[in-house]
Amino acid sequence: MYDRILIAVDGSDEAEQAAKRGLEFARVFDATVDVLHVVERKSLRLTRTAAERTRLRERGEIVLEEIEEIASAIGQPVTMELTEGKPSIRIADYAAERDAGLIVVGRQGLTGSGKRLLGGVTERLLHHSDVPVFVVRKGASDATTDYSDILVPTDGSEIAASAARQGVAVARRYGSTLHVLNVVDLQAAGGAFDAGGLEREFVDRLEADGEAIVEDVATGIGDAVPDITTAVLRTTSFDGVAAGVRDYIDDTDIDLVVMGARGRSNLGRYVLGSVTSALLQTMDVPVLVVTRAS
Repeated sequence: MYDRILIAVDGSDEAEQAAKRGLEFARVFDATVDVLHVVERKSLRLTRTAAERTRLRERGEIVLEEIEEIASAIGQPVTMELTEGKPSIRIADYAAERDAGLIVVGRQGLTGSGKRLLGGVTERLLHHSDVPVFVVRKGASDATTDYSDILVPTDGSEIAASAARQGVAVARRYGSTLHVLNVVDLQAAGGAFDAGGLEREFVDRLEADGEAIVEDVATGIGDAVPDITTAVLRTTSFDGVAAGVRDYIDDTDIDLVVMGARGRSNLGRYVLGSVTSALLQTMDVPVLVVTRAS
């Protein structure tokens, strides 16, 4: 599934940690690796001299050399590329040009001038890319983790089904337990009916729908992975589904989350990235985000 992996780096600690994860993934999947650094065109426009522009490009070359040294130390061949443009668009376009099966990035990166950018590039990339994006935060544990427990949150949508297939592919490589979770968001359900409380029959129906969703996913997976665990979790948090997913991660020591970039609520309304965005901002666990249904 991941024959070619694109690792995008910007010189930040998060990007270096992501690169280590990406290189480990490449080793396990026997994938070809491209490493890309994008010199922001906006930063180039702000330069006043040719020497300043040269320094920006030289900094990019140093960033690539550092990743090349890491790859060499573990025996993973890589192709290095320095380019210019708007990072999110250039990364997505380069992945398409190289027919990459996975993009690996850090959650929080740097601008071309070295200032912190709180995930803006990563979030825009999730909107632009048709290729799954593996997002790693600085706080993620050691890059050689075995991903023994992988979580696939599902809402029954097509993109969640695509995420489940990606989760299966990773679980098979690592011999992981695959956790399939549906979160019943009672705050959203209550708000929809402007009610002070929800009738038990209605809550039972939401949970029954969740059970049907996770069982359908588990049935589709069958014997493709060594072990499957299904769960339906109820949450009353104002953080909604994201809170339920975080609680499950904390309770079960999940190593990796594989999920769609967008999904739908228990009431069938589509939620455009709100859950994924909330999780990316608050979790140290790496998240493999499937951006398109396939």
